[in-house]
Amino acid sequence: MFLDALGLVSDAQAFGAAAVSTNSIDLTLLTTGRQIGTGEPMGFGFQIDVTATVAPPIVEIISATDGALTAGIIQHVAETIPLALALAGSLWFIPLPQGTPTQRFLGIRVTTAGGTITATSWLTTHSMFSIHTKHYAKGYVITG
Repeated sequence: MFLDALGLVSDAQAFGAAAVSTNSIDLTLLTTGRQIGTGEPMGFGFQIDVTATVAPPIVEIISATDGALTAGIIQHVAETIPLALALAGSLWFIPLPQGTPTQRFLGIRVTTAGGTITATSWLTTHSMFSIHTKHYAKGYVITG
């Protein structure tokens, strides 16, 4: 997995009720004919740094007309992470639908129904995102 610091929108950020990422991606000169991810599926990698405490977090990809992600917000996709799986160290990929966003600034918003979650998130292509390998028990016995 590759992490580009310029695509990082939150770095070990504590999210509460409905917090937006501390940074945003500036898509200057974005027009309907010039959209990111056309031809290569893109989205946000989302790594949980500190386990969710009370309720399942909802991670949204949003775009806005300002860099602070507070004006003219459009939600492009939302993914609910089940509380039982919202564990420290878990990795999630939230895909950005092709043809979006249509506004200049792109980021994420995390909503929790009480409690907090700490996470790191970055913009990436799907092909450059990978989850940790899962190891399974061996299905054979060695006798000697």
